Amino acid sequence: MSLSLIVLALAVLATAGPVRREQGTRIPFRGRNSLMSSEGRFDHDRAVRQVVRDHNKHRNNLINIEANLGREAFNEGAEIKAFVHLPQSKRQAEELTDQEAEEYWTGSIQIGTPGQPFAMDFDTGSSDLWIPSYTCTSPECKSKHKYNPNNSSTSVRRNDTLNTGYGDGTRVSGSVYSDTVVVAGVEVKDYTFGIAEAMTGQTGVSEDGILGLGLPGLMTLPSVPILYRAVTEKAMQKYIFAFKLSKNHSELYLGGTDESLYTGDIEYHPLMEHRGFWQIGNASLSVGSTTVVSDVKTVIDSGTTLIYGPPEDVAKFYESIPGSKIYDTINGFYTFPCDTTPSDVAFSWGGKGWSIDAENFSHGQTEDGQCIGAIAGRDLGMGDNVWLVGDSFMQNVYTVFSADDKAIGFAALK
Repeated sequence: MSLSLIVLALAVLATAGPVRREQGTRIPFRGRNSLMSSEGRFDHDRAVRQVVRDHNKHRNNLINIEANLGREAFNEGAEIKAFVHLPQSKRQAEELTDQEAEEYWTGSIQIGTPGQPFAMDFDTGSSDLWIPSYTCTSPECKSKHKYNPNNSSTSVRRNDTLNTGYGDGTRVSGSVYSDTVVVAGVEVKDYTFGIAEAMTGQTGVSEDGILGLGLPGLMTLPSVPILYRAVTEKAMQKYIFAFKLSKNHSELYLGGTDESLYTGDIEYHPLMEHRGFWQIGNASLSVGSTTVVSDVKTVIDSGTTLIYGPPEDVAKFYESIPGSKIYDTINGFYTFPCDTTPSDVAFSWGGKGWSIDAENFSHGQTEDGQCIGAIAGRDLGMGDNVWLVGDSFMQNVYTVFSADDKAIGFAALK
């Protein structure tokens, strides 16, 4: 199916009015820690890997949007930046870094007939599905579940290849297959995905692979987002899913919202048209009663830990927090006094102010006793006034993604 037909079909699926709460299915998550050690110290090496990975991930997304939708889908000022490599010193230090604490928001799926289990990172900032192959002999594959097409009666080899690199030392390459995929009881037959026959840079990372929950414009593989297939094949009634992200009792809910996890109404905001991302506009960022930046666009990404904004706007933001200063100019990290962690930082999209609590705003202490803020100044090439809003924000709210209504919604957590 061509991408133009997919976009048209999504428009047909759209319904008028607010999203209704529907019965759906739950996927419990294991949480992940922030970019700090168990002693509360900021892990700079790990944070740099995260920045490099996020930079290259969204560089790849812009390349996919250009191929799938054309440059007219870019935000104004968007630019495909150069691929960034991890500095050599960081790559050497990587082997000494304890990555066991770096848990992603992982939940279980099954692939094949009979089903083979995998723990997946569910990522709204990408759209492809990939898992390790049973032929992978890389050390990174040693502790992971591996897909064996020979053990599935519904497996089909496709004439395509998987080859993705993130510049942080992470690269996956291999083959492309189709098979039956089951996510929390939602079954999609003959779904196309990649299997990694070689992996680098993922030692100690707890998830087996990535299941992208992004929109069609981000696809690399010759497929469509898995939830789109689930809706068109009537395996899921509504193209709606919702996240609760926390260190305990996290959940992805498919086909609606889980009313037991939030209170009050869900505040919805329309997607910006034809951008490829889960992107909403008219956002502002405040500290207390002072609005620091306004009229910005925001991409909501469950696969990103930090919050990234244009460097000049982020500098302006930290000027409003007494005692703040730049810590890492290249990667855009700032520090602030740990004893005055701001608890009144909030995003608003024209309605309620959605706050980032003090625990989620801090990513650990530096050697001089300061704390690292969750907001970093980094130009990812995504366009003028575009912010990338990751888990440091999402952990504070119940977040709903609706392709049916072309909207993202937020509600207060119970």
